Amino acid sequence: MKLYYKPGACSMAAHIILNEVSAPHSLEKVDTGAGITDAGQAYSDINPRGYVPALRLEDGDVITENSAVLQFLGDHFADHALIPKAGTKERLRLQEVLSFLSSELHVAFSPFFTKPEMNEERKQSATQKLTRKIGEFDALLPDAAPFILGDGFSVADAYAFVILNWTNFIGVSLDPWPKLVEFQARIGKRPAVMQTLQEEGLAA
Repeated sequence: MKLYYKPGACSMAAHIILNEVSAPHSLEKVDTGAGITDAGQAYSDINPRGYVPALRLEDGDVITENSAVLQFLGDHFADHALIPKAGTKERLRLQEVLSFLSSELHVAFSPFFTKPEMNEERKQSATQKLTRKIGEFDALLPDAAPFILGDGFSVADAYAFVILNWTNFIGVSLDPWPKLVEFQARIGKRPAVMQTLQEEGLAA
């Protein structure tokens, strides 16, 4: 498998999962602004929508969209129990969380990473929306279990960690949500997460 990624972007969730299962894979960094991969290929040839991740399989097929990539990896490496079985209520709950992460929480961060930079009025409005969505995610986390779906680490935990990690780059603190602070610390200590952060140049 080959993962097309951008350091720190949502593609890091798939990178974490690949390391979590010790899957043989290669990485190719993408400059999404320029639309070029590290190998000099036009990224539009791989993903016409231009964003990461994209996962090229051994047969040459390419999977895009983060939720689809994560569910594929979870199913492909089923022995690692990173995703509930298809057709179960637990799988439905996972899809519910992935949908919220991609369409609500992820999107709420987008204004902070677009150009030109926001003026103070827009920044205040975007911050209010973001903190509301962070609060909504906080309410999704169980109080007495370490992970989103309960006692087992899942692909949703990897995705949530990546998104919440973006607060470190925009000056928004998670301190008002102690449960999320603990969640981030817990996920951040996983060997696969630490390995991924190093490989993407985000940790010493």
